[in-house]
Amino acid sequence: MTESPATRTPSAAEIKRWRRYLADERAEASVYGELASRRTGEERAILLGLVDAERRHEAHWIQLLGEHANDPTRTALRTRLLAFLARRFGSVFVLALMQRTESRSPYEADVDATDAMAADERLHEEIVRGLAARGRNSMSGMFRAAVFGANDGLVSNLALVLGMAATGVGNGVVLAAGMAGLLAGALSMGAGEFVSVRSQRELLESTAPDPAARSVLPQLDVDANELQLVYRVRGMAPQQAAEHAREVLNGLDCAHVNINTGSIPAQKNEHEEIGSARGAAVSSFLFFASGAIIPVLPYLFGLSGLAAVAVASVLVGIALLMTGAVVGVLSGASPLKRALRQLGIGYGAAAVTYLLGLIFGTTVA
Repeated sequence: MTESPATRTPSAAEIKRWRRYLADERAEASVYGELASRRTGEERAILLGLVDAERRHEAHWIQLLGEHANDPTRTALRTRLLAFLARRFGSVFVLALMQRTESRSPYEADVDATDAMAADERLHEEIVRGLAARGRNSMSGMFRAAVFGANDGLVSNLALVLGMAATGVGNGVVLAAGMAGLLAGALSMGAGEFVSVRSQRELLESTAPDPAARSVLPQLDVDANELQLVYRVRGMAPQQAAEHAREVLNGLDCAHVNINTGSIPAQKNEHEEIGSARGAAVSSFLFFASGAIIPVLPYLFGLSGLAAVAVASVLVGIALLMTGAVVGVLSGASPLKRALRQLGIGYGAAAVTYLLGLIFGTTVA
């Protein structure tokens, strides 16, 4: 019969593992506590509930460790970093990182963790996913424009610079082409984002109910009216729509009737996810320019030839890895995989352009 951990002397390996769990539970409780201090209402209550759950897990490891619980143990670097970010920023980035942390809990495979603790950690992932989703929705429009702008600036201007350099033209021509590509691309991105987002918002607004339509409700026939059709097109079942329309016309104040009743989501949420046209345009312009300037930097500092090409490629590669990792973090996916994917796509496009530049330069010569 196997002894319970509480009734036998734990091994050194068990003590080490339990201490690590204890330190991580304390750190995660601290992260959620820091985030809760920057929230109000329902989100604050949810985060404090996560703090309570982590404290329960902490108590479990304290009980198993006994006298060994007071020995100091360093928390995992990742968890310490999350605590630091939560104290300084308290942003959606921390929630996205915590989502991945919760998803990698070792408790399901550890015999010393209870089934309830393993279940808690699985649900914590879903809770944090939901909290992070709120932040992701509010920033999705701006974030899309920023990521797209930065990535486009990095890849397109690197391709332009490498293509020009491969033809064998002078350093000044490459620099001029790179700066022209930066300005033209940034202005084009900004204008394009403004028009596309503005057009999308206008399209959605055209489908929103007209508040003035309720002014005609008193003139409708109670037994044969079109109000029920309004409710049906907004998502109600025919019988339910007819009953609700009759109730409205028989006794409610028409000035306060909401004709947008039904299962269709409110337009406000859709507009929030799109973001503002001006914000998207500014983000696209700035992030495209910030990405497009990187391939030009070696030429601004006087490098030329293969040295400039190599430095530009390395700088852009680092930037692509960083933007890919950020996308991975915010999407709750693997930052490494997203970073490598971004790098591969960017380098692939630049390599094709460089090869075409070599061919074109050889042909001209």
